[in-house]
Amino acid sequence: MATKQESTSLLERSKSKPPKLYKVVVYNDDYTTMDFVIEVLQTFFAMNRERATQVMLKVHQEGSAICGIYPKDIAETKVAQVSEFAKQHGHPLRCELEES
Repeated sequence: MATKQESTSLLERSKSKPPKLYKVVVYNDDYTTMDFVIEVLQTFFAMNRERATQVMLKVHQEGSAICGIYPKDIAETKVAQVSEFAKQHGHPLRCELEES
């Protein structure tokens, strides 16, 4: 049976750092419609219509906006999903990940 000191050491060693987080960013362009950006934000980032509209307006006015912050694998998946969805619908919407 492990002593209290031994079990504490094992717990301390087994603790891992939280995963590095990445921002998923959507960029403005001259062709993608505002309604499509809202649809993307609602579909892939679980935003309600009001929040999606606010983020879309930020993209439109400032050139880009953060849609969410996730561990790398989730951020990469979101970027791929948004990019594929935009391509399927004929929009050049750009979505990328950046280190937080």
